[in-house]
Amino acid sequence: MSLSVSLLGRADPTAIPCPLPLFSSAVRAGFPSPADDHLDTDLDLHRHVVKHPAATYFVRAEGDSMIGDGIHHGDLLVVDRSLEALPGRIIVIAVDGELTVKCLERVGQRAYLRASNPAYKPIPLEGRESHVWGVVTHVLHSLPGAPLP
Repeated sequence: MSLSVSLLGRADPTAIPCPLPLFSSAVRAGFPSPADDHLDTDLDLHRHVVKHPAATYFVRAEGDSMIGDGIHHGDLLVVDRSLEALPGRIIVIAVDGELTVKCLERVGQRAYLRASNPAYKPIPLEGRESHVWGVVTHVLHSLPGAPLP
């Protein structure tokens, strides 16, 4: 899975928040409860997904190599540059000058990038120029039938 070349901007800590309603209970995937139809507070989605505004940016994913981790073509990724790229984390990384999003894995002392789609082979990082651009913390995608932005 590659990434769109254009980054969608850094999170602006001075931006005016746009709070949206937040229900006080979770949405049930089974039978609805009529008693749970009241609002509790407002939710600022930006504050919910951006923990380190000065180190956060957004980028769109391309391709299907991370579909098993819930990252679809066209999804908006929230990436935090202040987090450490640890094994098991999904990262944005430049490998030989090309941006990609993959899961960082270690086997012994060797680092690999693992796709979550079995159609793609692991990418060994040994002998390649690589630079981590950040850790993916959230992914936003539209559901089928939803209007696109």
